[in-house]
Amino acid sequence: MKNFTLKVQEIRKETKDTITLCFKQPGLRKIKYQAGQYLTLSLRINGRKYTRPYSFSSSPLVDLLLETTIKRIPDGIFSNHVHDTIHVGDMVEVMKPMGDFVHVNNESINQIYFWGVGSGITPLMSILKEVLISNPLVNVNLIYGNKNFESTIFLEEINQLVSKYPNHLKVWHFLTQYIHVKNHHFVKSGRIKKDFILDLLKDVVIEKTAHYVCGPVNLKNTIKGALALLECPKENIFSEDFELVKDPRDFDDITTHEVKINFQGKETLVIVEKRKSVLEAALDLGIELPYSCQTGSCSTCKGKLKGGKIRMIGLPKERKDLEQDDYLLCCSHPLTGDVYLEI
Repeated sequence: MKNFTLKVQEIRKETKDTITLCFKQPGLRKIKYQAGQYLTLSLRINGRKYTRPYSFSSSPLVDLLLETTIKRIPDGIFSNHVHDTIHVGDMVEVMKPMGDFVHVNNESINQIYFWGVGSGITPLMSILKEVLISNPLVNVNLIYGNKNFESTIFLEEINQLVSKYPNHLKVWHFLTQYIHVKNHHFVKSGRIKKDFILDLLKDVVIEKTAHYVCGPVNLKNTIKGALALLECPKENIFSEDFELVKDPRDFDDITTHEVKINFQGKETLVIVEKRKSVLEAALDLGIELPYSCQTGSCSTCKGKLKGGKIRMIGLPKERKDLEQDDYLLCCSHPLTGDVYLEI
């Protein structure tokens, strides 16, 4: 895996709990990325190496700096460390950009809808900026949910884009701590719901629309459910999956097992407790296995099964790029006590 070391050139405060790290491009090895992808940051915290993926909020066609936006998560080791200790001028190790939540150019599309909640706006903003500058004939619609305007990430930038592209960009804000005023047509109280979606799309040719969704599972289910009722082609719907959705019943026949891991030529026995993945157990033991998304979306933590049986649980989508004995350790759970893995 090719790694880079980037210098923090600017830190932009978006809201009281969200910042954007703006990295300077390397002088020689420029980092190439697509709008909507993510950058994986690595930091050593209290002697242990932690790695987390953060979506680009910048667009390669618009922004000179590499920008990732990070929201402080209560009890989040990595996000709190970034907010509290990273300063302008610091150097941060990153992996090459990854992710398939990117703009798919389709000449038949004349309306693009971006659906997001909270920090889910980050990759949407990256793609949205690129679409506005590269597809002037396409109408862009952003439907964005938050608590209030104070917690709305990129609010000023969104307003600037509306002013710059008044004929091509429409924005609807859904605020849970807002009382709706009738003359504010584009500001709604509450959450994004099915009835609004169906009403918004009732007069469009659904086959000519594309939809990008980033947010919690309930948002994705709401959007996809409404689009299914409208018979929107599935190939026109794209979602960013940064979480593993696990059904507790999938663990009914799984128990704690000892797993042997061969990493960089060194064998280590790791006890993998029920519900904990092989990756989590190895990292807790101090084995610094490579990883990035932790959601089964990339292949950074891939291992080769040499013995025993393993099950992958919570994959967001079917992976056809894995060979027969390849397993993603972030969502792998041992079924037997004789599991042997090579990484």
